[in-house]
Amino acid sequence: MKPYFLSFSSLLCGALSVLAAPDGERPNVILIMADDMGYEALSSNGSESCKSPNLDKLAAEGVRFTNCFSNPICTPSRAKIMTGQYNVRNYVKFGLLDRGQTTFAHQLKAAGYATAIAGKWQLGKQSDAPQHFGFEQSCLWQHTRSGRSKEGGKTIDRRFVNPLLEFNGKEKDYTGGEYGPQVCTDFICDFIDENKKKPFLVYYPMILTHCPFDPTPDSTDWDSKRLGSTTYKGDRNDPQRHFRDMVAYADKAVGQIVAQLEKSGVRDNTLLIFTGDNGTDKPIVTPWNGTKVVGGKGSMTDTGTRVPLIASWPNGIKKPGRVVDDLVEFTDMMPTLCEATGADLPAKHPGDGSSILPVLQNNGDVRSKEWIYIWYRGRVMVRNKKYSLVAKADGSGAALTRYKGPFDGRQLENSALTKDERSIKEQFEGTLARLAKARLSGVSEEVRAKLEKPKKKGKK
Repeated sequence: MKPYFLSFSSLLCGALSVLAAPDGERPNVILIMADDMGYEALSSNGSESCKSPNLDKLAAEGVRFTNCFSNPICTPSRAKIMTGQYNVRNYVKFGLLDRGQTTFAHQLKAAGYATAIAGKWQLGKQSDAPQHFGFEQSCLWQHTRSGRSKEGGKTIDRRFVNPLLEFNGKEKDYTGGEYGPQVCTDFICDFIDENKKKPFLVYYPMILTHCPFDPTPDSTDWDSKRLGSTTYKGDRNDPQRHFRDMVAYADKAVGQIVAQLEKSGVRDNTLLIFTGDNGTDKPIVTPWNGTKVVGGKGSMTDTGTRVPLIASWPNGIKKPGRVVDDLVEFTDMMPTLCEATGADLPAKHPGDGSSILPVLQNNGDVRSKEWIYIWYRGRVMVRNKKYSLVAKADGSGAALTRYKGPFDGRQLENSALTKDERSIKEQFEGTLARLAKARLSGVSEEVRAKLEKPKKKGKK
């Protein structure tokens, strides 16, 4: 794997590509990331219960990836996809992105792109946070406030029906039966139409399909007068049904965005990428390819980290309709978006990703990615297409798992490893040891000093 550590030549090439290409030839970019939607949730990936016709069509007309891996939980995935760095370098704490980080929005904005974000934020409560990280326009849930309210002594989750949203840091409370995901999708469609004559970037970290598992406007039991959900998981009696409805509504949102691109005359020159921030939540059981997949959000397993990845770009993808097994992780998005648009890579923050643009252009043989890496607090994982090694952050307790296919893995006893498997385990352990030394290397000395400050005795 070749991470994108910068050289003068790469900076020069990026700058020249921006100068040489008129706006009409530079692709628009829409990156959509569903919340808590694992690989098994899309019908194009084998789901037998969830239906996703719009995404299935994008896959048939684009490229569908079968080996994309996220972090097992949301904030680390969001930091990773936006900065192109492993969390071991720059993850500070849950619900926060260190303000010293550089994002793909910074890079595309500097290259002349109009930028917008809609959906779920959860990366810092400062009112200017989205703008600080490169987004000129924003429509967000869980920005400066929790997105919940107190009603009758109960805490009400207000992300779906009658949501609590914020537009460019200004609060707006809905009480007329509005649906949060629909408000965000409409915001994106308006942004597309307003910026159709210049290149634009839309980042859509969806509110769907995170719990509470509640009705959507297309559900038979939709109630527009409900003021949010009173339970964290939503309908505990039938979460499966509402999860299916939520997947369908997320798919519907994608269809609405594609229709807007067509209406605005920019569909052919728009790179649209769809993925999920981590595996499906644990109450959800999905019939998949003749078996049942239990959601594994939060775990370093396939069910916690294997996510959908679909790319569509009529003008840019060669030989559409392909299904590829190339390894992809969220650090790969930064170099992909920069290479596709001609934007510079960040000069101050060396990255850990490898652009998937060669794969989209059917030149995948020039891309070499042999493993992916996941770090989250006390656990780490490195894996290739067939094996994964999960260990504690200090490298202890390492266990090798062999995969026959998605969701079909078996942990191996050290005494039963073949010679080749022992070699793979040793290589993986070396990778974990090397990357462990990079902890907090991507943040400022001031931030590092605060995080590494010894805790006082008696305090946790």
